[in-house]
Amino acid sequence: MPIAFRLHAPLVLPCDPNCSMIRDAVVDIDEDGRILYCGPQADAPARPADAQVRECSGVLLPGLINAHAHSPMTLLRGMGSDLPLLPWLRDVIWPAEARLRRSDVRAGMELGCVEMLRAGVTTSAEMYFSGESVAEGALAVGSRLVVAPAVIDTPELGGLGSWQGMVDGISRWIDADGLRFGPGDRVELAYGPHSAYTLPPEALQTIAEAAQQRGALVHIHVAETLQEDVAQRESFGSVPALMEKVGLLEGRVLAAHGVHLSDDDLALFARKQVGVAHCPGSNAKLASGTARLVDLLAAGVPVGLGTDGPAANDDLDLWEEVQLAGLFARTSTGDATALSAGAALLAATRGGAAALHRDDIGSLEPGRWADIVHLDVDNPAFATGLDAPDDQVLANIVWASGSRCVRDVWVAGEEVLHDREPTRVDRRHVQAAARTAATHVRG
Repeated sequence: MPIAFRLHAPLVLPCDPNCSMIRDAVVDIDEDGRILYCGPQADAPARPADAQVRECSGVLLPGLINAHAHSPMTLLRGMGSDLPLLPWLRDVIWPAEARLRRSDVRAGMELGCVEMLRAGVTTSAEMYFSGESVAEGALAVGSRLVVAPAVIDTPELGGLGSWQGMVDGISRWIDADGLRFGPGDRVELAYGPHSAYTLPPEALQTIAEAAQQRGALVHIHVAETLQEDVAQRESFGSVPALMEKVGLLEGRVLAAHGVHLSDDDLALFARKQVGVAHCPGSNAKLASGTARLVDLLAAGVPVGLGTDGPAANDDLDLWEEVQLAGLFARTSTGDATALSAGAALLAATRGGAAALHRDDIGSLEPGRWADIVHLDVDNPAFATGLDAPDDQVLANIVWASGSRCVRDVWVAGEEVLHDREPTRVDRRHVQAAARTAATHVRG
């Protein structure tokens, strides 16, 4: 397929396994929004005369992947912010979520997508209620989405219906629209069992069977706190052991958090290639603990990074998680080399794709979607310039730049953020709609 347009920049990080850096590089994109070429300009294929060229003054890299989020919770930001997880959920969050309308969920999701694009996040794996509204919000803004409508059985959310009805609803949606749909395959559908402590084992088994029949991802909270799954550990040894017993690990699985995993759990996840979404910021704020990131990676478990919900973190800035992941890995091991700058960046890009069992996002490689971020280097973070040695430039990107340097973003080759403002929606209107929705939810 011919080149539709070309991005040229002084530096490109394709986020290949070696986290290499390419100087004076171009990224060629076809008319469907996929990458044709990423490499030195000197070796680039001939460009058709009608193919546009966009000159970018800074750094190009893949869009970040938020591997675990509840982005419509932008409406609940700040509520119960000084509570531990279980009281926070049961006494504050779930009662508030019971008041959500479909329009509220969409408003919260649109705001979340705008916030993520401004942080260079092009894909988010969402577990939330009213999945159709979540998808509508993401499509309106132009973001990429893996949406797992939540399945839960708890009195605080009894108005949502039975867990069986929730599962059946997801299955009908997948059967009607397919696993992926939208321009540039922007939406992927998945199953979202909340956790082993809010669902009976038979629900997990039912979800496993439905998901595997359709090739769908299962997105579930696992071992976030020590208090949440005492009964499951007593009956099965661990939540991962329970998941294996009911057949849940035979398909595509994304386990959020994974803070309290044993060596046996890690070995099981590695053997079954269960993806883990590491959420260091949320886990620290809620005093849940710190996942064994270094051990997970050493075992061969696919690991991505997640923000969790913006009422728990309290933002959707994945650059913060990149930095926290590295800092906590070094602190918990006492080893300043435990997680390099490159490894931390790969966890937010290539690693996130692997955790989601995707090979079409997460790096700038031919055939993958052109989900691309342009970092502006006219910033004190890059005071030493791009002519500095590669390791110094990479360190500045990971440890110093952050979301404030994100300038432009493309998803499937479409520019959805230009000079820090979304191109499809008016940011101020989105913020106003979210404010109105939040007022309703507060009651």
